[in-house]
Amino acid sequence: MQRILVVGVTGAGKSTLARAVGERLGMPCHEMDTLYFTGPGWAVNDTLVEEVSLLTSEPRWIVDSVGYPEVRDLLWDRADTVLWLDYGKRVVMPRVLRRSVRRTVTRESLFGGNRETWAGWLSKEHPAWWAWSQHAERHREIERRTRDPRFAPLDTLRFSRPRDTAAWLASV
Repeated sequence: MQRILVVGVTGAGKSTLARAVGERLGMPCHEMDTLYFTGPGWAVNDTLVEEVSLLTSEPRWIVDSVGYPEVRDLLWDRADTVLWLDYGKRVVMPRVLRRSVRRTVTRESLFGGNRETWAGWLSKEHPAWWAWSQHAERHREIERRTRDPRFAPLDTLRFSRPRDTAAWLASV
């Protein structure tokens, strides 16, 4: 476990797990949304491919994402381990709803200084709507990628329940 992707749907706990594993293993952890969104209005990073290429050329890293389309294959090509939080909607939806309500109420500063807003809840891009509508598609994509021989050899640890993830993390 030297180059790790932590994958799953929105709200699964990818960033939380990635930080915890990074701390335990003394590895740099990179939050994909922080790399992707660089400024107000959810501005996108024009140098994302170069930045991700540079950070994944390092011998040890953790990234908390399947990857945005521009860098998805790059991440999967360079990873040696996938930690898959394969949780059902009944687990992720309460999480993403609590997180989004908290962020909206507290006006928490997010990636690039952006914030979740009440008006944003009406957008299909809002994390709650995204988690709901993309759940099955994201599951299929991760399943396909973990079996794709182009990305072998990938050591894939698939967790279907948070308590299994917690037990594994305690053993790290």
